Amino acid sequence: MRIIIFFFFIFNILTFSLYGLDKRKAIKGQWRISEQTLLIVALFGGSIGALLAMIVFHHKTKHWNFVLLIPLFLIIHIFLFLYFYL
Repeated sequence: MRIIIFFFFIFNILTFSLYGLDKRKAIKGQWRISEQTLLIVALFGGSIGALLAMIVFHHKTKHWNFVLLIPLFLIIHIFLFLYFYL
């Protein structure tokens, strides 16, 4: 169980950083990380980091697919955690 929690902790830190990097690149007008990549990392365990990054960096907050899918991914992750570990 500890290894799963550790994985999610590290993966969410990486996801948060990835969203922050994309925001920085957006501000500088540089090459960006694809929206598909950002959504995939959120789906595979980085939903908390993605949601926090959206709030902290004000990033992707006007894109309906992020506004709807990131919280949905978080709800799915919570239900999976509760189902398998409680």
